[in-house]
Amino acid sequence: MAKSEKDLNYDLVVIGGGPGGYVAAIRAARQGLRVALVEKEAIGGVCLNWGCIPTKAMIRSAEIYHQAQDARKFGVNIDGDITIDLPSVIKRKDRIVRRLVKGIEVLLKKENVDTYTGIGLLSKPGQVQVELEDGEEKILQAENIIIATGSKSASLPIDGIDLPGVINSREALDLEDLPEKMVVIGGGVIGMEFAFLYSNMGVEVTVIEFMDSIVPEADNDITDELAKLARNKKINIHTSSQAKKIAKTEGRNDNMLVAFEVDGKEKYIITDKVLIAVGRLPNLPGIDSDSIGLELNEKRGGIKVDDHMRTSVDGIYAIGDVTDKVMLAHVASHQGIVAADNIAGSEHKMDYKAVPSAIFTDPEVATVGMSEKDAKEAGIDYVVGRFPFSANGKVMAMGERRGFVKIIKEEDTGQVIGAGIIGLHATDLIASLTLAVNRNLTAHEIAETIHAHPTTAEVIHEAALDTEGGAIHYSK
Repeated sequence: MAKSEKDLNYDLVVIGGGPGGYVAAIRAARQGLRVALVEKEAIGGVCLNWGCIPTKAMIRSAEIYHQAQDARKFGVNIDGDITIDLPSVIKRKDRIVRRLVKGIEVLLKKENVDTYTGIGLLSKPGQVQVELEDGEEKILQAENIIIATGSKSASLPIDGIDLPGVINSREALDLEDLPEKMVVIGGGVIGMEFAFLYSNMGVEVTVIEFMDSIVPEADNDITDELAKLARNKKINIHTSSQAKKIAKTEGRNDNMLVAFEVDGKEKYIITDKVLIAVGRLPNLPGIDSDSIGLELNEKRGGIKVDDHMRTSVDGIYAIGDVTDKVMLAHVASHQGIVAADNIAGSEHKMDYKAVPSAIFTDPEVATVGMSEKDAKEAGIDYVVGRFPFSANGKVMAMGERRGFVKIIKEEDTGQVIGAGIIGLHATDLIASLTLAVNRNLTAHEIAETIHAHPTTAEVIHEAALDTEGGAIHYSK
């Protein structure tokens, strides 16, 4: 039965069903608002369908394959050849995604959120035109609108970038056959995750990064350690390098030649696939910012918002990657909560002081708060406490030794202002340090908190002790 004109009036319409949009819709509905959610492809957006979750599912398959090859060091004998079945890996990944998408759809239905599959067009405040999949159009009236249209893969003006065999991160999740060789252009978070993923599957990987280090936003000690561990896995890394050209090689094979420049000298690599992983840009499909009067950031075109997630236009909010604040799924989700609360009448401000970053390389990397670079630039006197993973019993029992944790505290107050971890379970361990930064806890308070033994979490306790005179189980 078609909805009546009255049924198409909402307190809130959310454009985009990613980790920001669907969270905002659920949060607002639970506070009594009548909510509609418009999503052009699949609930969960890029993160759930073609990003965060599917990559982690494939990374787990790659880990199992890699660990099986090393089973003998744990006293486990596996007879016969150990192989990886990529189609089965893809099917497992797809099953996980479908299950999670279905779960969110059930939640939306339970909260009485009306979901429209189609493109949401916004050309004036208070009204969203939806072009449905079947060609029908709906006009949704809304007191408030949240733009949560996410981001799109960035590209580069490289000759040959449109050739077959040149893929983006989305296409890299659906390869039918494992290539023997892969070149990854871009050594940031996305590029390095895929580099380790495919390296663990037995692919010969080369990374070309324009900046002078991989994952350049992290402190040098972490990026140096990650680069060393990558090279131990025979991942070739070329920093301070610029990709110049991609071309098909002569002959019948499907190989490609990648030309790149280092210190003014041109070098060449022959490869089977080229993955472009140079970051993401705000995406505003169907958003007529000029007609609405939306103010955009000049540099990258993100929508300007205040700390309540309000845009320059009354009644219109923006959250997630489209704001170009911090392009992380968990930030988008929290921005969605902030926007929904303010629309529902509760004062709620966004605070970016304690945003954790998680990189699913092997081993994992995680950071939160200020880096040492940040502290130096801000003129803050600070103390760093460190502890190596190789001195932790649980880590050793797990067959690992790689990495370290560091805690950065303000010297005068003792408050934890930042932290970085590279090692086993880093992306889980960062949660307690995020809490410490967010609640202004001191390193002494962490040191006075009993941590269970034997656990990987003890590395945090030891690093906190190190800021106060020295760790117990490690001597520098």
